[in-house]
Amino acid sequence: MKTKVLMVCLGNICRSPLAEGLLAAKVDPEKVEVTSAGTGGWHVGEQPDPRSIAIAKQKGLDITQQRGRQFKPADFNEFDYIFVMDSSNYSDVIELAESESDKEKVQLILDELFPGENVDVPDPYYGGNDGFEQVYNMLDKACTSIAKRI
Repeated sequence: MKTKVLMVCLGNICRSPLAEGLLAAKVDPEKVEVTSAGTGGWHVGEQPDPRSIAIAKQKGLDITQQRGRQFKPADFNEFDYIFVMDSSNYSDVIELAESESDKEKVQLILDELFPGENVDVPDPYYGGNDGFEQVYNMLDKACTSIAKRI
């Protein structure tokens, strides 16, 4: 049975698609399945942001096949790990949890690097390309740690 991992950000077009692509490239696809979602539904069915696609491509990843989807309560039953990008995403996801076991699946992704410090992955959407590179590098380190652990 595969371990299932869900990456979650606000719109599912910037941070979580990068995290999905990064972790998927670091794990055995026969053993681990990775996908992503957004807490909001604005970008359902859309490709990731062109800037996320560009930084991923520059680093050797193709995330163009991904399509945005919205997080739903049923995801707690489907996924073993739910990594959120920031404290706002954390609150939104936890609010939908129906049990303590649901809540235990949810973790800030940068807790992998900074345990207990509640460090957010900044949302690069309204910034320039530098923000996407910074986010990519943060997520790359976090996903390397996650891949070793799961």
